[in-house]
Parts: sequence; structure tokens; C-alpha cells
Amino acid sequence: MANKRAVRVGELLKEEISQIVLREMKDPRIGFVSITDVEVSGDLRHAKVFISVYGTDKEKEETLNGLQQAQGFVRKLVGERVKIHHTPEIIFRYDDSIENGVHISEIIKDLKESGEIKESDSDAEKN
Repeated sequence: MANKRAVRVGELLKEEISQIVLREMKDPRIGFVSITDVEVSGDLRHAKVFISVYGTDKEKEETLNGLQQAQGFVRKLVGERVKIHHTPEIIFRYDDSIENGVHISEIIKDLKESGEIKESDSDAEKN
């Protein structure tokens, strides 16, 4: 379990990195990116930044490559904005949880349309 400080620093990093990617990165490889989560190690030396990218598989790969190339730039800006003793090493990782959720929703919708799941069955699962 992460300590409270690591969780708070993770949330702060998530906000700052989101702003950096949105406003200050000019790399054309970086597409429509969402920062979904940031996990910070207990010693605050490493931060895994999980991203979700909207686009084709090629666009996703290019975006992740662009962000990995910009790790030093992002770390430098984070260090200027966030006042902590050591600026954590930033590691970008792809997060496909949003895509998995959409895929599961589509499967449920298809099952409802085909009649394999009744509306009352899915309503009962919610309760």
C-alpha cells in the first residue's frame, strides 16, 4: 500500500504533467493523450505515468514514443513547478483500461440487442 504522501504527490504530478502535455509539448507525434493515473514509489524517486491515447495503434505507439523521448523535458518542468526534495524519474506507460471498458460495454450492448440479456437481468445486476 502506498503511503499518503506518495498518493498526494502522485495526484499533484498527474495535474502538472497533464498541463505540460496539453499546453507545452509541441511534438507532432503526440496525439490526443489523457493521463489516467500516476503511481509514485514510496521514496518518491520514481513515478509511473499511465496514459490513454485516442487513435489508431500506430498513433498510440508514436505518442508513447514521443512522450518517452520527452521524459527529461517533462521532468525538468515538473521540478520547476513542484517543490519536493527530489524530482521523480518519470516513466510513461500505456493504460488500456479505458479501451477495455468500452469493449465490455459494446459486448453487453450487443448481447442486449440480440436478446441474450434482458433489460431486467442487467438492472438486477446493478442492485
